[in-house]
Amino acid sequence: MTVLLLLAKAPVPGAVKTRLCPPATPRRAARLAAAALLDTVDAIHGTEAVTPVLALAGRLSDGVGAVELAEATAGWPVLPQRGDDLANRIAHAHADVADAWPGRPVFQIGMDTPQLTPARLSAAVRRLADGDAVLGRATDGGWWGLGLRDPRQAGALRTVPTSTPDTCRLTWAALRGRGLRVAPLPVLRDVDVWADALAVAALAPGGRFAREVAALRHPTTVPRRRALTGGRP
Repeated sequence: MTVLLLLAKAPVPGAVKTRLCPPATPRRAARLAAAALLDTVDAIHGTEAVTPVLALAGRLSDGVGAVELAEATAGWPVLPQRGDDLANRIAHAHADVADAWPGRPVFQIGMDTPQLTPARLSAAVRRLADGDAVLGRATDGGWWGLGLRDPRQAGALRTVPTSTPDTCRLTWAALRGRGLRVAPLPVLRDVDVWADALAVAALAPGGRFAREVAALRHPTTVPRRRALTGGRP
């Protein structure tokens, strides 16, 4: 059974989605992050034949939406993220999964693509079964999903710069440099800036993330009961 690894940050104001400020305040950006994370968790719950694992930076109890997030991820193994930069945190997370679930393939996603669906995740997991690795490019040149039959091969990413227009291309080259057969996944847009938030919300209008985006755009017309609940006041 494939391990579905979710790499995430606790949605603490000032620590997440800061590029959404403005128009968001730090607390509103944290609410958007919590909503995106909850939508992603929902998609994972709907994906069959996977073992969900959370690789977490920070503590959910310190963030917005803490109660909902704790309930949504109840029973999930939680691995603390390790490393000084994102590339090393990714490599460490895959290595930790390899230690805890030896012999299992891993498919990793983040909390920036709340438009993901169980069908898309299932398709990615099936694609991984046919090769050594799968990689889903993001529209900004990064990547949104990485699957590895041998998760220790994520060590190849330690020298790949993250958050650049060349990150996906260099990741692909690093994996190919280890002799891996890499298959592409569909290109998705992840949420970095406000234009991304608007576009992604339009792709999944029924989700929590879309409701939080609408609440920020039209604060007087979106009922508060439809926005994210829980967390600190």
